[in-house]
Amino acid sequence: MIQGFLADWQFWIKSLHIISVISWMAGMFYLPRLFVYHAEKAAIGSEMSETFKIMERRLLRAIINPAMIATWIFGLMMVFTPGVIDWSQIWPWVKTASVLLMSGFHGWLSARRKDFERDENTRSGRTYRLANEIPTVLMFVIVIMVIVKPF
Repeated sequence: MIQGFLADWQFWIKSLHIISVISWMAGMFYLPRLFVYHAEKAAIGSEMSETFKIMERRLLRAIINPAMIATWIFGLMMVFTPGVIDWSQIWPWVKTASVLLMSGFHGWLSARRKDFERDENTRSGRTYRLANEIPTVLMFVIVIMVIVKPF
């Protein structure tokens, strides 16, 4: 029953998954950049720091978290759609590992937002600049695994 539903709605599910991924990635690119500016330009307790806190909290709660949840829901729906993934190949395992790493990075960013919220950030703008590259690298791996399926 559920497999029939998933197969019938496969293109809608895939579309919603892609929309969710784009939204999630937009936030994952933007939040570390906000952290760079927050760490480098905003003194603790300043009006600018408080503004960054609001921006970071709203971005995470209103866009990044819901987009990640939707990405996982629609992604799992595709995983359970018959004939979509051949688990005997290597690419779905590499993609899965990369998505788990992306989710872990999301958790790391959430923890850093709480550090800023408590005025306890100990990391430099350089750290967040480097961290900003992580979702880019993971995105490349994920997209190549899904489209090219090199293994």
